[in-house]
Amino acid sequence: MDLLRFATAGSVDDGKSTLIGRLLLDSKSIFEDQLEAVEATSQSKGYDYTDLALLTDGLRSEREQGITIDVAYRYFATPTRKFIIADTPGHIQYTRNMVTGASTADLGLVLVDARQGLTEQSRRHAVLLSLLRVPHLVLAVNKMDLVDYAEDVYEKIHHEFAQFATKLNIPDLEVIPISALNGDNVVERSDAMPWYHGPTLMHHLEHVHVASDRDLVDVRFPVQFVVRPKSDEFHDYRGYAGQVAGGVIKKGDEVIVLPSGMTSTVEAIDLFDTELDEAFPPMSVTVRLADDVDVSRGDMIARINNAPQPSQDIDAMVCWMTNQPLRPRQKLAIKHTTRMGRALVKDIQYRLDVNTLHRDSDDVATKGLGLNEIGRVQLRTTVPLLCDPYAKNRTTGSFILIDEATGVTVGAGMINTAN
Repeated sequence: MDLLRFATAGSVDDGKSTLIGRLLLDSKSIFEDQLEAVEATSQSKGYDYTDLALLTDGLRSEREQGITIDVAYRYFATPTRKFIIADTPGHIQYTRNMVTGASTADLGLVLVDARQGLTEQSRRHAVLLSLLRVPHLVLAVNKMDLVDYAEDVYEKIHHEFAQFATKLNIPDLEVIPISALNGDNVVERSDAMPWYHGPTLMHHLEHVHVASDRDLVDVRFPVQFVVRPKSDEFHDYRGYAGQVAGGVIKKGDEVIVLPSGMTSTVEAIDLFDTELDEAFPPMSVTVRLADDVDVSRGDMIARINNAPQPSQDIDAMVCWMTNQPLRPRQKLAIKHTTRMGRALVKDIQYRLDVNTLHRDSDDVATKGLGLNEIGRVQLRTTVPLLCDPYAKNRTTGSFILIDEATGVTVGAGMINTAN
């Protein structure tokens, strides 16, 4: 059974948390006592309906304000597929949280209120999903019950968003009219909208094809841990554990270990106590090599004739995540796959307006990036990074920046080019 990761996005009060609650409820993924607790809380608040948003908004401040602040992860499964949902905040000041939740998503689910239509924040989130190269996008036109399930309202929003999406990198777009509160077109097809002939939201989530979104050509295996049991049973065992970031690794493949440049052959691929013939993204496995090559955490195993070039000069789009602005000449720690190093900010070329896609390159923009701002940044690293462009591989094309004094993650980057 395969896995789909998807992130919700949209403006405040568009109904993201309610929609997730509805998905969990109608797919029978919550326990009776959970539902009873939500019903009791809804009654105590004086609601005349069950507030399904309470299933995901766990923080006290979220429940008091009726908004999502942190990224809430929820897990459920149907007979067809497993799901991980990242319920991301709608407020503009939580853009960094939205970027975090969507960075690993296979699909982005943008909600709009049928009464409001497209807002600045729904456009902003669509731009961010495009920037993060989320390959599939669903626009859910919610609260259709409040506009009497009118087809012309849906068609207007559909047309407006389709026009806007032509400026973005969105390979796959589906627009679905729903009512999260009543469950129309969420899991079951709605009788109230006979004019809509597309899939329900759950049907689309179960059947959207994601296997081909991953790079299955360029083998990338960042080593996370060297496995040496040193037991009588596995006295001479030496394996290299990690998650396959790209390509298909097969037993017998000739490989190169970077950055040392030593070559060997894949002797075996282990998964727990099972030996595999091949491994592919995003499997976590242990690779054994035929030769005693010096391999450590942070190294990368790749094919001999298809390996990334070690790079220290990095050109990337960076989302800045802290109140202290990012400045030229600033020094930070950098983590790329399993490799750690230090980085110097050489230059900030421009700041991106995520509402208009305008590149702001005036003096103010190039002097620093503020909280939640995204800009194009030039970095010089102390160690060579074994990277690919983000457009090619979202794992080897991304990194995080860390404040060395506090250990706090302060930025997330998407690599354009590396030299």
